[in-house]
Amino acid sequence: MWAGVRANVARGRLRVQIDELTEVNVRPEVGMLSVLPALNYKPWYALAEFVDNSIQSFLASRALLGIALLNVEIEYDPADGVIVIRDNAAGINTADFARAFRPGERPLDRSGLSEFGMGMKSAACWFGRRFTVRSTALGEPLERTLVFDLADIVSNGREVLRPEGRPVPTEWHFTEVSLSELYKPPQGRTVGKMKDHLASIYREFIRRGDLRLTWNGEILQYDEPSVLRAAFYKDEDQTTHKQWRKDIQLDLGQGLTVHGFAAIRQVGSTALAGFALFRRGRLIEGSGDETYRPRYIFGASNDYVFQRLFGELHLDGFQVSHTKDGFRWDENEEPFLELLKEELDKPPLPLLTQAREYRVRARPVDIRVGAEEAVDRTADALSSGAADIPEQPGPTDGADAEPPPQLPEADPVAARREFELELDARRWQVTLELVSDPAVGDWLTVSDDGSSVAPTGENIRKVGVRLSLAHPFMDRFGGTDAARIEPLLRVAAGIGVSEVLAREAGIKFAGSIRMRLNEMLRGPLARP
Repeated sequence: MWAGVRANVARGRLRVQIDELTEVNVRPEVGMLSVLPALNYKPWYALAEFVDNSIQSFLASRALLGIALLNVEIEYDPADGVIVIRDNAAGINTADFARAFRPGERPLDRSGLSEFGMGMKSAACWFGRRFTVRSTALGEPLERTLVFDLADIVSNGREVLRPEGRPVPTEWHFTEVSLSELYKPPQGRTVGKMKDHLASIYREFIRRGDLRLTWNGEILQYDEPSVLRAAFYKDEDQTTHKQWRKDIQLDLGQGLTVHGFAAIRQVGSTALAGFALFRRGRLIEGSGDETYRPRYIFGASNDYVFQRLFGELHLDGFQVSHTKDGFRWDENEEPFLELLKEELDKPPLPLLTQAREYRVRARPVDIRVGAEEAVDRTADALSSGAADIPEQPGPTDGADAEPPPQLPEADPVAARREFELELDARRWQVTLELVSDPAVGDWLTVSDDGSSVAPTGENIRKVGVRLSLAHPFMDRFGGTDAARIEPLLRVAAGIGVSEVLAREAGIKFAGSIRMRLNEMLRGPLARP
């Protein structure tokens, strides 16, 4: 409780009319309260509603409070299942107390963080069946406590709640909200995510020194990413380093403007790269590991831009959802993204190009750690499965059997591409095929029509390379995204084309390597 915090308010300079408050009317729609627990909140955005109220109260009365720093404490003990949010802001005064509990009644000043008149009620009812508000306003000699029991209000159709009051010194100012009988008490990783997201949402107020936000006494801080310092990837002189960060200024017209910065992370992150979008200093979209990454700019998840580009953009004139966890774009997102993409890649700091093409040389220590782990796991797989490797087949066992002239039928074919290339002064038509047919037993299948063409190129040699996505080895290591499939397909294509070239050069048993490879990838090398 912030009862000990005193403001330097000269009596006579602050005039507050103290009206006798005996009841609070929660009309007009008591029944609507029952739907609040079904709102699509995330716990950190629900908690943010209470922090918003504290910040708005502090900013609106900062000069009168005489304090430089707003303290917002969040306390949560999983054992008793109660969340307490406490601040040393200006408190809820007599004029606003009744309005604060009437659903949907908006404040007169909607230019700040409290604008919809639903934040505290909707968030509190989403968290639990019961909440209690205790507050005293700066300059008022009364502390009020109101208990809001959702089940009792809805089941009995109550439209009037009666707060309890007690006299306190006029210098006191605070608000304390207790949430109890929680529907889903935060547990485990959820608690950590709530702290991370809250630090991210209020990073601007924390940076400015306006807010000290704590969770069970732990001060929440936002970890600032390091910005890449490097030469442009195409520069011959790789010693001239730049900081890859630029300011962003956009004007979409009709009072819609954007300002902030964009940059490239020193260390890429598939979880944390991306934009954070702000309004009135408070993050609306893109907190924590849920950053704003539209595909139009960031590409797919395996794109380097997706892992490296980040920034903070403040959107002025845009509307937000009533839960303040997203923007209401209307028709404005597409032009916003078009302008932003153009600005991001403008010289002399083309962020998108640098993020996509720049390569970081891996440190020897990192390579060694990964290499040692890969060697150990592969050696274990081979040694433990050695008994399952078949004996070397002889010439009569079909090891040098000619590949079929074309790939056998398979269904379904996941992807197929035909292309031409020139090898040894001959034109080849190569078919690359990925199949997900479980009836295809081999990891790699090769076909060759066997035609021998002259350097004049009158005929085209047709070769097929098929990789089975339903193979046990692919089940374990292949995945479904291009970043994992592509390197394995390239290796398979290299093996297939090399086999045909080796046979053309007169190498005996050219197909035996592929045959043994298929057997080992189905056996010991596919196991954990």
